[in-house]
Amino acid sequence: MRFARLGPVGTEIPIVFDGDRALDLRPITLDLDGAFFSGGGIERTRSALSAGSLSELADAASLRIGAPISRPSAVYCIGMNYAAHAAESGSAPPEQLVMFMKSPNTVVGPFDDVPIPRGSEKTDWEVELGVVIGRRASYLASPAEAAAHIAGYVAANDLSERDWQLTQSGGQWSKGKSAPGFCPTGPWLVTGDEVDASDVRLQSFVNGEPRQDSRASDLIFDIDTIVWQLSQFLALEAGDLVLTGTPEGVALSGRFPYLAVDDVVEIEIEGLGRQRQRYVAA
Repeated sequence: MRFARLGPVGTEIPIVFDGDRALDLRPITLDLDGAFFSGGGIERTRSALSAGSLSELADAASLRIGAPISRPSAVYCIGMNYAAHAAESGSAPPEQLVMFMKSPNTVVGPFDDVPIPRGSEKTDWEVELGVVIGRRASYLASPAEAAAHIAGYVAANDLSERDWQLTQSGGQWSKGKSAPGFCPTGPWLVTGDEVDASDVRLQSFVNGEPRQDSRASDLIFDIDTIVWQLSQFLALEAGDLVLTGTPEGVALSGRFPYLAVDDVVEIEIEGLGRQRQRYVAA
């Protein structure tokens, strides 16, 4: 299934797609949040689709597309999880999972304008496969248990201010990861029965020019291993977002300029949709 949220910021309407039709989910839930995922919302939606009991949302095509999940309790990110990206960052591939966090309020719609932070000279793009947690995961016994705790997958842009991340960081990356709008997400959440997330193609483009092009099969730590390992150190809650890392082809490599006002970034992940942001002055 493909889920989305449509409408103005703060009043998005949850929907599920039936082919090209956007069906209103408000008879089932007011939002695509942790309570929906942990409370059997996906199964109830599947039953409602089979029964034909959901109505089409009027004027859906004219509505803004929001992030396909409401604000999560946490956004966990995995760093340097593609060997080529680690190399372009000047690092060896990690032997242990590298984790940092983004502020949950960075999650915005996939087509929303993104302000370049005041004083920033090194705003960078990062296409990433995102994992949405479906139920609480704590001390999973093995990676084999991870799939049962995953609600679905999303495309995300893990934007970074590299000077704040690396030079002014004080040793922690999150300072360069949490500016407003720094996690465009969506357009859809896709359940695991409709996409093989382990080998999707990830691409990014700046002003129409290709930047990143890789596959999730190149991850150093795969999806199930990430969820399992994180659960050994923290409790993943339903509705949380886990970003699995970005491939090579970012501005940090020195091969491309950083983002400037009026630049346009597009990212696309096979099966998860395409997003587009224009970059504006803060």
